[in-house]
Amino acid sequence: MKRSAKISRDTKETQISLALNLDGSGKSDVSTSIPFLDHMLDLLSKHSGIDLTVKAKGDTHIDDHHLMEDIGIAFGLALEKALGDKKGIYRYGNFLLPMDESLAYIVLDFGGRPYFEYYVPFKPQSKAPISFELFEDFFQALAMNAKMNLHVKLLQGRNNHHMSEAVFKGFAKAMAQAISRDKRQKGVPSTKGTLTEKK
Repeated sequence: MKRSAKISRDTKETQISLALNLDGSGKSDVSTSIPFLDHMLDLLSKHSGIDLTVKAKGDTHIDDHHLMEDIGIAFGLALEKALGDKKGIYRYGNFLLPMDESLAYIVLDFGGRPYFEYYVPFKPQSKAPISFELFEDFFQALAMNAKMNLHVKLLQGRNNHHMSEAVFKGFAKAMAQAISRDKRQKGVPSTKGTLTEKK
């Protein structure tokens, strides 16, 4: 069964088209009008192995917040849809990832009960390529809409670019572990017998 999804989100603030294939080969086609976010999503795709297409634009002449949060929403919804009933997946993932001087630890659970913890103290930067604090909004939106328990913690770091890469690559690796198929797990990885809400 193909594990893929497409999400379109069109509001007065943002227009987003996002597609992913969980069983891809790490191919990406990303254009969000925020170059640094494009870079992060490209490497997320590469290091998780999912195919990811994102075409997005929004009211970035005001601020990048709406667009980054809404891309997180679309990404989370697509993950939830692509995972379906979650039969046969590992469900949990964690990864400790170094990026030069930076070290990030990511832990997640596709258990159906959304929760989010985030500690990434970015450094003040006079010429920043992005509002780094908005990555918290992106990941929170992603976690809530994917119904994921997500903990993101930066253990150390000096350079904001390296810190960002450590977080996104760590998330990619933890997600790849959680969505992978467990050959010993035939059904839903839960004693309740379900990880999805009743419709």
